[in-house]
Amino acid sequence: MDQNDHGESPVAGLLLAAGGGRRLGGRPKALLPYRGRPLVEHAVRSLREGGCERIHVVLGAAADEVRARAVLPGCVLVGNPEWESGMGSSLRAGLASLTAASVRSAALVMLVDQPGIGPAAVARVLAAYGSPGTLAAAAYGGERGHPVLFGADHWAAVAEDATGDQGARGYLRSHARDIALVECGDVAGAYDIDTEEDLSHLEE
Repeated sequence: MDQNDHGESPVAGLLLAAGGGRRLGGRPKALLPYRGRPLVEHAVRSLREGGCERIHVVLGAAADEVRARAVLPGCVLVGNPEWESGMGSSLRAGLASLTAASVRSAALVMLVDQPGIGPAAVARVLAAYGSPGTLAAAAYGGERGHPVLFGADHWAAVAEDATGDQGARGYLRSHARDIALVECGDVAGAYDIDTEEDLSHLEE
């Protein structure tokens, strides 16, 4: 894996944290309490401790409140005014912000509502980076999950394909043979915080 003079990975972390928590009574996912702090802080910490020096965070629902309450030093906060249209718009906004920031390597995409995915899984997927043509993803029992690493060569096509709540699923399906799957089931849990029942995970 290419690294800069300080040994950090050139891959940027891209955290999608714009969701409004529709099935959670409209509670923005970034602000859900986890271990006494907003959930978005936990996700950023996982990316940073996993090896991402540069981190862009896409905000949408209650963006002003997230900016005011969450402590996210060193992160680039990206507003997505179209967040209600689904995850696809957040992915497009995040990739556009990385392009504007002259990132030319890859983006490690993570979702804010998966607190069971920590630094160990991030580091494993990060290690799969070889070039801007790399496609890699965490796997859980052989099934593809997050985080997903998109080399910069894929960004334009991913953004074009990212519509509604599909995000990059269509692109990943059509390029399944090109994806390096990195098993992470032994170090991470791939559950989502989508419903009231899922909130029990935040009490662990």
